[in-house]
Amino acid sequence: MRKWLLTNWMQEIIFLGPAVLVYMLIIALPFVLNVYYSFTSWNGVSGNISWVGLDNFIYVLKKDANFGHAFWFTARFTVAVVALTNLVGFLLAYALTHAFKTRKLLRTVFFVPNVLGGLLLGFIWQFIFVQGFAAIGRMTHSAFFELPWLGTENTAFWALVVVFLWHGAGYVMVIYIAGLTNVPKDMIEAATIDGANRLQVLRSIILPLIMPITTVCLFLTISWAFKMFDINFSLTKGGPFNSTESVAMNIYNEAFVNNNYGLGTAKALLFFVAVAVITALQVSITKRKEVDL
Repeated sequence: MRKWLLTNWMQEIIFLGPAVLVYMLIIALPFVLNVYYSFTSWNGVSGNISWVGLDNFIYVLKKDANFGHAFWFTARFTVAVVALTNLVGFLLAYALTHAFKTRKLLRTVFFVPNVLGGLLLGFIWQFIFVQGFAAIGRMTHSAFFELPWLGTENTAFWALVVVFLWHGAGYVMVIYIAGLTNVPKDMIEAATIDGANRLQVLRSIILPLIMPITTVCLFLTISWAFKMFDINFSLTKGGPFNSTESVAMNIYNEAFVNNNYGLGTAKALLFFVAVAVITALQVSITKRKEVDL
């Protein structure tokens, strides 16, 4: 018995040990250090670290107007991109689950933008908004293409939404396709025989049955939107006049540009709590709407 227990224990150490060690070094230890530094005043470089207690959190919640503005922008951006990305992704998936010759090619085409990195996408779309749209506007005299897409607060906001949607809709589409292909065909056929039209089938059968997939897609898009940094950094850099500065960029600027690492980590911890609460509420709400086959 002891030999069996020793062998079983050694197997667990061999197979799980490296994964646990990597998790501790990459996830757990940095998180614990982040919590510690959030209660300190430190520039991130020197060896002088002074304990300030809750002062960083009080300053962020009461006096830091830039953080509040960044959080409000991130919240508005998240609502817009979560709704649009899931809507477009589902519509693409619903269309591409029907049998026609080019559906596999179109799936690849719509998924390809997700392969590109956010920084690269930002620089590509910066050229499109500044140079490409301007050239099309001069040729067509269309007011849409002549808009200062990165020059005003409203247009820069929607420019970020467009790029995020173009980047994420294909990934969400693939997940929705997996859910749609698992919907029982006999239920759809029975509803059609009983006289239900496509809209009724979609509303009463397909949408309830793919609710677990919707839960996953909503969770992913909410976390992506709240954590958005690379597209924001490369496309607008928070401009014009910090009107499109996300929370992630605000934390980055505080910690690594202003060299206020303690305050930056306090913002990061508050941001983590906010995102955790929001995603937990989303999962609990959508889980209640799931149905079993």
